[in-house]
Parts: sequence; C-alpha cells; structure tokens
Amino acid sequence: MTLHALEMQIDRLSQPDKARVLGRLALDLTHRWPGIEKTAGVQGGDACIVRTRIPIWTLESYRRL
Repeated sequence: MTLHALEMQIDRLSQPDKARVLGRLALDLTHRWPGIEKTAGVQGGDACIVRTRIPIWTLESYRRL
C-alpha cells in the first residue's frame, strides 16, 4: 500500500476511527504502553504498573514460576 492510498483511506474514516488511528500511531512512535510508566526515583526507574510501585519485572518473574 502506498502512502497516498493510506491517506485516502484515512480521509474516509469517521472521527472516532481517526482518533483510534492517531492513538495507535502515537503508541507506536513513542514506544509507550498504556498502563505502564517509568518514574525517576520510583523503584529505581524501572517500568511499573501505572500509579503503583509494582515493577513489571516482578509480575514477569511470578508468571515464569
């Protein structure tokens, strides 16, 4: 698919669908995941569940047990 063809398809989308596309692109470009955040000074800056001090690596460790 060419960029021009993609632009034409986006132009035909409804406003809510355009918002979903924009959100998806923003996640892809920033390499961020909803529900996960890194905060300096919290758990050594490790990725945590949003608004908690639960590190992602802890959950992954439990999953592997």
